[in-house]
Amino acid sequence: MSISIKGVILDLDGTLIDSMGIWYRIDRIFLRENGVTDPPEDISDRMKKMTVEESSVYFREHFGLSCTAEYISRRIEELVRVEYEQNIALKPGVYELLGLLDRLGIPYGVATATYRSLAEAILSRYDILSRLRFLLTDREFPSGKKTPDIFLGAAEILEIVPCETLVIEDSLHCIRAAAEGGFLTAAVYDSAAERETEQIRSEADWYFGSLGEVCGFIDKAV
Repeated sequence: MSISIKGVILDLDGTLIDSMGIWYRIDRIFLRENGVTDPPEDISDRMKKMTVEESSVYFREHFGLSCTAEYISRRIEELVRVEYEQNIALKPGVYELLGLLDRLGIPYGVATATYRSLAEAILSRYDILSRLRFLLTDREFPSGKKTPDIFLGAAEILEIVPCETLVIEDSLHCIRAAAEGGFLTAAVYDSAAERETEQIRSEADWYFGSLGEVCGFIDKAV
């Protein structure tokens, strides 16, 4: 299969940074401090498919919380901020991947459903933010990653057509949205998506166990 990769759209949580376990804990911490003593086991799986606004409304309505959606959004951001500012680690191979793209002259940026302030905090901490062509969030694209809109917006910034743009993601719903938009899709393993692994393998154009494997693929393909 002959391919052309002229631009790359990177996911953040679960792809560039090892953060999905943090969200698993934070969802439960927030619910318990608001009286939900036994949060559903799959609550984080539900949340990862929602935008920040959608998840705040869901918490309020589904669990009958008396606080506003705006409060929920702010409180969760407060709870997780220190993790992004101080603790969350990069996935192995991030600098190698970015260095390869720089060497090959392939532009790239990040599209994420995470709070912009948190994304900027961790990308700045690792000196990555200034290397990006863009950082797009669900503030700019309210449908998040349930539709191709955020990926199409990134491709427009890069001035590259979707079929020559590689989207690197870890979650099934994101792979599906990117594929719907006509993008090349590379899925990368993350333990938080393990239950979806077989489906991800079958739907992504390529599946990799690590970012190091992605580097080898791009180096040979370009």
